[in-house]
Amino acid sequence: MRGVTPHPARRRHRNVVTTATASVAVGALLSALPPSPAAGATPPGTRAPLQRAFAAAAERYHVPESVLLGVSYLESRWDTHRGLPSVTAGYGPMHLTDARTALADFPQRGDGGEDPRGDEQRPLEDAALTALTARATRSLPATLTTLDRAARLTGLSAADLRERAAANVEGGAALLAQAQKSLGAALSSDPAQWYGAVARYSGADDTATAASFADDVFQVIRDGARRTTDDGAEVALEAHPGLAPDTAQVHALGLHDVDRDGTECPRTVACEWLPAPYTEYGDKNYGNHDLADRPHDQSIDYIVVHDTEATWDTSLQLVQKPDYLAWHYTVRSADGHIDQHVRTKDVGWHAGNWYVNAKSIGVEHEGFLTDPGTWYTEAMYRASARLVRYLAHRYDIPLDRQHILGHDNVPGTTSAYIAGMHTDPGPYWDWAHWFELMGAPFHATSGPAGGLVTIAPDYDGNRPVYTGCATAGDTCPVRGSEAVRLYTEPREDAPLVKDTGLHPAGDSTTGVNDTGARASTGQQYAVAERRGDWTAIWYLGQEAWFRNPLTEPTAADGRGWVVTPKDGRTDVPVYGRAYPEAAAYPAGVPVQPDSPLPYKLLAGQRYVVGQATRGEYFRAVTFDASQHVVVRGRQVYYEIQFGHRVAYVKAEDVTVLPSETGFSPAAGTFPRAGA
Repeated sequence: MRGVTPHPARRRHRNVVTTATASVAVGALLSALPPSPAAGATPPGTRAPLQRAFAAAAERYHVPESVLLGVSYLESRWDTHRGLPSVTAGYGPMHLTDARTALADFPQRGDGGEDPRGDEQRPLEDAALTALTARATRSLPATLTTLDRAARLTGLSAADLRERAAANVEGGAALLAQAQKSLGAALSSDPAQWYGAVARYSGADDTATAASFADDVFQVIRDGARRTTDDGAEVALEAHPGLAPDTAQVHALGLHDVDRDGTECPRTVACEWLPAPYTEYGDKNYGNHDLADRPHDQSIDYIVVHDTEATWDTSLQLVQKPDYLAWHYTVRSADGHIDQHVRTKDVGWHAGNWYVNAKSIGVEHEGFLTDPGTWYTEAMYRASARLVRYLAHRYDIPLDRQHILGHDNVPGTTSAYIAGMHTDPGPYWDWAHWFELMGAPFHATSGPAGGLVTIAPDYDGNRPVYTGCATAGDTCPVRGSEAVRLYTEPREDAPLVKDTGLHPAGDSTTGVNDTGARASTGQQYAVAERRGDWTAIWYLGQEAWFRNPLTEPTAADGRGWVVTPKDGRTDVPVYGRAYPEAAAYPAGVPVQPDSPLPYKLLAGQRYVVGQATRGEYFRAVTFDASQHVVVRGRQVYYEIQFGHRVAYVKAEDVTVLPSETGFSPAAGTFPRAGA
């Protein structure tokens, strides 16, 4: 959340560690198989080049092909990512790490200017922490340099291992074979004898995480998998339903045991308690979170997804600094290990909006490279999905995009906060895949007459151009994205829609960190109009068009509840927080102003409702938690999907109605006000 101010043309989409059921249905997480091959795929009986590469590497290094395929699936789902590194410097289908090269090609830039606490009653003081982040790159752990070892074992060049998928697979096979030999085990043709080597490949330093990684790999092998990769390759892993690996092998790795005592995690993840300090320092300052008693004193309504923009070790150092900030969980990229830092009953400082902080749990995901901030491992997605599903079940949080927020969906509290709000986890986080792993996929819930759409482009095929990944104005590498771009008219050469809060005197851009004209996978919007291959939605007080052809849709039809201004109102104000009315504040607690944002919800427009909530303010400005106060009001607000970020409107200003009311799919529009 804190750090070096970026180039003014580039707002960071992550943070220098900004912020980043009680039992999960394992089947939903582990057996969500990819789609069947597309038309035009390699004919039956022949092997595509990538499939042949797995077979050749397996034969050369005497690794069972199913094991090699299973490990690669858990690292990358067999995608090549066109030679781009993951957020933790991993390259290719086997996620061979080369952090020095990745950092040289895509240098870190620091974060934006957001105050993670987001409460003007007690803004977070700046701390000189950039030196700690800089030190992290001087001494890299072995887990971030596995490509060097692969080069030594294979004799292949580092460039080959990064850029050629077949070479990368060979490097991964060599590392697996080396791991098997290091355990004193034979290079057996029986996949069941490779459990220990697979666990070691994870790079985990504790037994539980290594075992969790290996368990996932062998579940993939048992279930089998088939998918078309990001570069169009057809890859398949035949199911081995009766495979029973020798799980005792993990104990031969000599790793330490994880103490789960006190953690709030599902049993299906490796979870460790590493507390953030609740400590006084300096002149009556304290950090880096607030003690509370949720959900008894406040409901927990949201889970906020972040990424860290730092190495794992640096992230953990920062969260333990009382003069920094704290979130609840961090998920490690390489193997899905989870550390918990703050009790879920307490309030973390992570989202840049004090109201959202008070009502949310913050989950950080390790991300080392922010430029171009490309891809995340399957191990991370699966562990994160298990954790978030568990938390959602525990606190009765709906698994939808108005309750499971990206940091980039959290609104600024006031107009002054809008420009500084962070934009992580960015347009390359695969929301659709992550929600599928949680057993909550996005799909159509009605026909075109339902009046709503859920944004749902094909991730790999959806490749909008982004700029500003490495330097201001540069063109980012072309790759899959979860977002669609929004225009003022139904054509791709039309101007982008404006965000008057983010760009008061300018236009939206294609910048990777510019959320002004972007709709994200899973978000729901009310349909304003349809014309041929284009659909218009209500967005930030205007019609916003995106391409949505019937043959290759980028959204799914739905129905639900929407708000619109009450009869006689030409517009209503929009808020970035849901604070109580003035009369609700007791003596000694300053009244928090309404502070409407610089947007209007206009007559005739409709926005999807996420939930109704009464105004609430958590007063916490002292170290003594007995002095903390929760102010509850009578004022009712509706959370709405207003733009890329959510917002709030007062119930007294709007009417709630079914989305299909008044919508004519034949005409393709809702009746305008006064019609």
